Amino acid sequence: MNNTTTAVFYDGNSSVPQQIVLSLNSFNRTLEFQLANGSTCKWLIQEVTFDKRATGLHLEHGLDVLQHIKIKDAHFIDLIQNFRKVNGHIGWYQKLIDLGFATHFGIAVVIMALIGLCYVYIIPWAAEQSVSLIPEEYDNELGASAWAGNQYFMDVDSEKTKLLNDFAKELKLQNTKKLKFTVVNSNEINAFALPDGSIVVFTGILKEMKNYDELVGLLGHEASHVNNRHSMKMLCRSLSGYLFISVILGDANGIMATIGDNVNSLQSLSFSREFEHQADADGFKILLENKVNPKGMSNLFKRLQQQSYAIPEFLSSHPVTENRIDFIDKMIKDKKFQTVAHPQLERLFVQLKQ
Repeated sequence: MNNTTTAVFYDGNSSVPQQIVLSLNSFNRTLEFQLANGSTCKWLIQEVTFDKRATGLHLEHGLDVLQHIKIKDAHFIDLIQNFRKVNGHIGWYQKLIDLGFATHFGIAVVIMALIGLCYVYIIPWAAEQSVSLIPEEYDNELGASAWAGNQYFMDVDSEKTKLLNDFAKELKLQNTKKLKFTVVNSNEINAFALPDGSIVVFTGILKEMKNYDELVGLLGHEASHVNNRHSMKMLCRSLSGYLFISVILGDANGIMATIGDNVNSLQSLSFSREFEHQADADGFKILLENKVNPKGMSNLFKRLQQQSYAIPEFLSSHPVTENRIDFIDKMIKDKKFQTVAHPQLERLFVQLKQ
């Protein structure tokens, strides 16, 4: 087997190339060649840096003076590379480089798929789990901040706010923190919960209600969002996704702006289907525990969904689908429940409707 070839040598001191005869000494594990002045050079293969390019195989050797050899002989290049493989001189990075375009493309697709799976499944799950490590004082601060940023644009009805709080006091809402109810004069058909326990109900949605059991269902649903810290979980989901993309793209600018945007939009937050399902189930339980007709929740959602005019704000931030309504109707059908009259709730509801 021919273990010699001609190559071009640069001594590192001048840019003038020298034609050399390069030999591979397998026994000594060296590359050997003779210079024009008659001196012989021997490079230990393990001390040589190899760089395979389109122009050939480039070898570099030395510390203070970096010497360079360029080889174009394909047969000799294969001879050196095979020798290096057999003797374990090729690292994982070079092996990866040598795999070829098709393999590189396949690896890139797998990496992108893993990144996508992390973004869609792992990151949101991890973000939700992290909420348990965040003290509830942060919920209060975020809720207060969100309310402070929006209260100047809202016309609070103090009389109906008192009535709604009196209405809520008659109920067991399974709340783990104090809930504060506010009625806002607005034609918007909307209601939302903030992480500090503030629940805001617009007069627009009160006007659409026909019975107090619908209001109990609405308050139970919103109370569940507070009890389960859904706002904080969605906020952490959003921020974790942004941070993940920032790490991938190497762009960490705008983090604080994103936090601010999320805080200011808490009142219009669109919860995930999982959270809405949980809030529906908890709201249903609250209706049963208070011995209020659970059909109230279903009736409200059906009426709001069937309106012929523009989609109510409540449905845009709390999307009511046929599946959700079917879920509530199925619970009504499957669960045994007992209802009793609630004259105090009826009286307060009538006053709220005026």
